[in-house]
Amino acid sequence: MEIILKTDIAGLGYKNDTLDVKPGYGRNYLIPQGYALLATPSNKKILAENLKQAAHKAEKLKSDAEAIAEQIGDSVFIITMKTGESGRIFGRVTSIQISDALALKGINIDRKKITIEDIKFVGTYKAIVDLHKEVKKEVSVSVVAEEVEA
Repeated sequence: MEIILKTDIAGLGYKNDTLDVKPGYGRNYLIPQGYALLATPSNKKILAENLKQAAHKAEKLKSDAEAIAEQIGDSVFIITMKTGESGRIFGRVTSIQISDALALKGINIDRKKITIEDIKFVGTYKAIVDLHKEVKKEVSVSVVAEEVEA
């Protein structure tokens, strides 16, 4: 079943992508939830016209995303966590914490656009910030132990 996505869906595609999905997934989930349209010839013509009109705007969004990626640069963002004696952290490092660390440097990024691996120990890890469908930035996150006051 061929569909046209109306919104970005993680793991599937980006807005205005034309994809083939299984009929049940498209008919029972994507279309009723308003995430997709059936890719009929008329919908394809509408999409082509909309893409033509939005090309300039999309180029500006991409250049803005590249500017943000340049602003992030090779920065290492430090997150302090409570740890046990073995260096294992209590709790979890979340995308919210990384988003807050970016905000401290004046870079506002939605937490949903940040993906990180499961972090269990103190150390340096990589997070991926999805700024645009063509611009992804790898960010270094350093998890350090919180100082315990004696």
